[in-house]
Amino acid sequence: MIVLVPTMGCLHEGHLSLIRRARKLAGAQGKVIVTIFVNKTQFGPGEDFGNYPRTLKRDMALCRELGSDVVFAPSDKAIYTAGHSTFVVESRLAKRMEGASRLTHFRGVTTVMAKLFNLVQPDAAVFGAKDWQQAAVIRQMTGDLNFPVRIVLAPTVRESDGLAMSSRNNHLCAAEREQATVLHAAIRAARAAVKNAPAPLPAGMLRRKLTRLIDKQRLAKLDYIEFFDPTTLEPAKRVSRGTHMALAVFLGKTRLIDNGRL
Repeated sequence: MIVLVPTMGCLHEGHLSLIRRARKLAGAQGKVIVTIFVNKTQFGPGEDFGNYPRTLKRDMALCRELGSDVVFAPSDKAIYTAGHSTFVVESRLAKRMEGASRLTHFRGVTTVMAKLFNLVQPDAAVFGAKDWQQAAVIRQMTGDLNFPVRIVLAPTVRESDGLAMSSRNNHLCAAEREQATVLHAAIRAARAAVKNAPAPLPAGMLRRKLTRLIDKQRLAKLDYIEFFDPTTLEPAKRVSRGTHMALAVFLGKTRLIDNGRL
């Protein structure tokens, strides 16, 4: 069995948990392949492609420590040859949330994943739940295009204060890092509101409440808060237990995302 763990490098404990999950899936006789590729096509104009942290030597050492069988770290030219003009587009799940804020993002994600599936030929691929919408889009693409790949979702790994681990956390200054915990605080506040409500809550009312919570952090600027069905990603007009929530917040120039089931 071949299990793929696609990453953009700058590995942290969240990534390492995916590699461990992959090893369990593959078993002692299977192969775990970690890809490290900062995919330019999923970055929009003005985003942080040029500044995205690249730590290949360290990443490869971590992969060796965890027993990865292969680290595949192709060059840009190897993935996008001169004259490349073909893209893979998922047209339903990718429209909202990240797709609305980053217009060409998911086109880049689905294109590079289709390429990696073709190159690696894995039986399964492991993704983190922090990127919930991304995993849903990739699962849809995988089924629609008949890739024989099982999509496995592993839990979000968090810092001790609740901040979801992300390579972009490295961009935060001390003050931004302190206020970045507001993302998880908003999810906890939404869970408490749903738990204590005698009936489903209007999504607009809950969104306004959480917006006020985020606005109290002077360095935080809300991009979006969405409530939706965890499987179909259809927006929820009323929020109750089992509804999923996702949000994106800027801390200075760094944009962070998080999500959770309420």
